[in-house]
Amino acid sequence: MGGLAVAARLSALGHDLTVYEQAAGPGGKNAGLAHDGFRFDMGPSTLTLPAVYRDLFLKTGRSLEESVDLQEVDPAFDYHFPDGTSLTLPGAGAGACANAMQEAFGGDTGREWRALLRRAGQIWSLTRSDVLGRALHSYRDLLPLARSPQRLRTVAPWRTMRQLGHATLRDPRARMILDRYATYTGSDPRRSPAALVTIPFVEQTFGIWHVGGGLHTLAEALYQRCLDLGTTFIFNTSVEQITTDAAGVTGVRIQDGSTVAADVVVADADARTVYGTLLQDRRTRGPLQRLAKMQPSFSGFVLLLAVDGQTPGIRHHNVWFPADYDAEFDQLFSKNPSPVSDPAIYACVPDDPAMRPDGAESWFILVNAPTQDPPAMDWSARSEDYADHVLAVLAERGVDLRGRIRWRRIRTPENLATGTASPGGSIYGMSSNGRLSTALRPANRSPVPGLFLVGGSAHPGGGLPLVGMGAEIVAAEIGRA
Repeated sequence: MGGLAVAARLSALGHDLTVYEQAAGPGGKNAGLAHDGFRFDMGPSTLTLPAVYRDLFLKTGRSLEESVDLQEVDPAFDYHFPDGTSLTLPGAGAGACANAMQEAFGGDTGREWRALLRRAGQIWSLTRSDVLGRALHSYRDLLPLARSPQRLRTVAPWRTMRQLGHATLRDPRARMILDRYATYTGSDPRRSPAALVTIPFVEQTFGIWHVGGGLHTLAEALYQRCLDLGTTFIFNTSVEQITTDAAGVTGVRIQDGSTVAADVVVADADARTVYGTLLQDRRTRGPLQRLAKMQPSFSGFVLLLAVDGQTPGIRHHNVWFPADYDAEFDQLFSKNPSPVSDPAIYACVPDDPAMRPDGAESWFILVNAPTQDPPAMDWSARSEDYADHVLAVLAERGVDLRGRIRWRRIRTPENLATGTASPGGSIYGMSSNGRLSTALRPANRSPVPGLFLVGGSAHPGGGLPLVGMGAEIVAAEIGRA
C-alpha cells in the first residue's frame, strides 16, 4: 500500500514510474481472497484515519468516496473477557466509548478512560505533524519535543503502555483493552512506549471504517488510480538488487538478470531486506546497526473460514481475551518462541453482502504468532493441528464454529514471509518495543542518494494510515531531492 500510494503521488506530479512487484497483483499485505462466493481480507481488516486516503485520492484525481464504498463501522468491537463479561464499544466518540465502559465495568472506569484519551489527544497533537507527518533522519529530529519540559512530560518517552495503563485505569479489563493496542504495531505492551495510546484516540475520535467488498478493494482502487495516471506495473517480477555507484542509486537488477536504470528508486520491501539483501553498499552499515538494536514485530496465524448460518451476537470486530495475557507476550518474544497455547483471538466478520453468500458468514480469524527469523518451527507440519486448537479455544470461549465450516484456508508466518518478502513473516517490520523505537526506525530517505524507503518497516510505521503518511513524506522528499 505504501508503494501504491507513493506511485500515485509521484505519477500525479509528472514522474515516469515503473513498479516491479513479485506477486501476481497489487496490494502486498493488503491482499484478498475470493472463492465460492466468499471474499476475505488477508491483511488489514479495518481502516482508521481515512483523511490520509482522502487527501491521497483528492490530490491524484477523484475523491476517495467516489472510488470505494467507504462505510463507518458501528458498533465497532465486542470484547469478551475470561471472567465471562463482555463489552460492546461504539464506532466513534470517546465519550460514548467511556460510557459503554462505565456501564460494563462500573467503578470509575468511564472517568478514567476519558482522562486517558485526553492525554492521548495531547500526545497526538504534539506528534501528528512533528513526528509522524515529517521526515525523521536521526534522533536529533526529536529533540524539539525534549526542549519543552511540558511536551516531554506529556509524551513521557520513558513510560510504557503497561505503566500508563496501571497509572490510569484501575479495572484490569480496561487495562487489557489498552494493552491490546500495542499489538497493532506487533509489540509488547510491557516494553512499547506509552505514546501508542494515540491509537485508541484515533479510533475513537475519527471512527473505524470498512470498505465495501473488503479492505483489499482500497488497494485495487489505488492500483487503478495509478494506471489512470500512467504508472507502469510489471508483476511476477522480483528485484534481486538495487544497483549503486559512488554518486548514489543507479537502478535495479531484476530476476531475469537484466538491469533497469533509474534516477530514483523507492523500495517498499522490508527495510531488513533492503539493507541486508538488496544493497551491496558500505553506506548501509548505519541502518543495519540501528535495525540490529530493534526487535522484529511478531507475525500472525490466520484462518479464513467459510461458515454456514449466522452467529448470534457477532460483530464486525470481535476479541476474546485469554486468562493470562502476559503469557502470550512471553511466548511471542521468547528466545525459543512457539505458537501461543492460549491466545487472544481476533475475528473480523463483516456484515457485507459483497463478502459472503446469503445465509453465510466470512470469518477472518487472527492470532498472534512468533516470527520465523531464523526459522523456529515447521508450520507446514503443524498448521492444521494448530488451526483445530484455535477453533477449540474459541469454542471454549463460547463460539463453536466447528460444525458449520464449509471450508477453510490457513496462512502461517511462513506464508507471510514468502508472499511478502517479510523476514520471518513479521507483520509490521520492526516492533515498537523499546524507548528509542521511533528514532531507530529506518528513515524514508536512505543514506544512498536517490534511494527512498516506504512501507510499514520504515518511518512512520505500519498500518494503513501510517504507510499512507509515509508515502506523502517520500513524495515530498523526492520533490526536494
